Amino acid sequence: MDSYYVLVVDDEKEIRDVIEIYLKNEGVTVLKAKDGLEALEILNEHPVHLIILDVMMPKLDGIAATYKIRGSKNIPIIILSAKSEDTDKILGLQVGADDYVTKPFNPMELVARVKSQLRRFVTLGTYEGIKKVIDLNGLILDQAAKEVTVHGEPVKLTPIEYKIVELLMTNAGRVFSIDEIYERVWKEPGYNAENTVAVHIRKIREKIEIDPKNPRYLKVVWGIGYKMEK
Repeated sequence: MDSYYVLVVDDEKEIRDVIEIYLKNEGVTVLKAKDGLEALEILNEHPVHLIILDVMMPKLDGIAATYKIRGSKNIPIIILSAKSEDTDKILGLQVGADDYVTKPFNPMELVARVKSQLRRFVTLGTYEGIKKVIDLNGLILDQAAKEVTVHGEPVKLTPIEYKIVELLMTNAGRVFSIDEIYERVWKEPGYNAENTVAVHIRKIREKIEIDPKNPRYLKVVWGIGYKMEK
């Protein structure tokens, strides 16, 4: 699968972790929340292609969260619940869910349903989240072509450099810590990652900035991390 972001919302940590393991094996980046309110916060801060949402949760349950999400976003939602009655399935679908999986579930079946929903909403063009082309004052990222240009001139980036640029540009204005950049790009814990990330940031600046020592696009936020200027 391509580089998709799936938000898993469940108040049981074990379930969140199991789903994460299976989706990561498919190349999916997993974001996790323990209740509906935390899920809404993550949706405001991160790009998300699909949500797996438990029904019975504290603070804001899955049905109420689905209703709120549907007020502004068209991303696919798979409801996850221990309840198997038809009335609960119908209620979930009525408020805007796209699919319904009953606990206990087969993780591989859930992965298959995730793939199906992503094909429907992303491949067929009905997903309206992440832009395919992002333009930050002349610095342009074409996600479909996996290309970066600066004022029309193509920039030759390594795969790792491209992933860093894509992460920062799709979240322009947001500051990422060094550890978070490493974990998102290298898919490993960010222990002692400072030198590795710093080297790649320097190389990226040399390629996209007119004056790398006074960057216009890729900014450092001292003591915190890096961001791409909006």
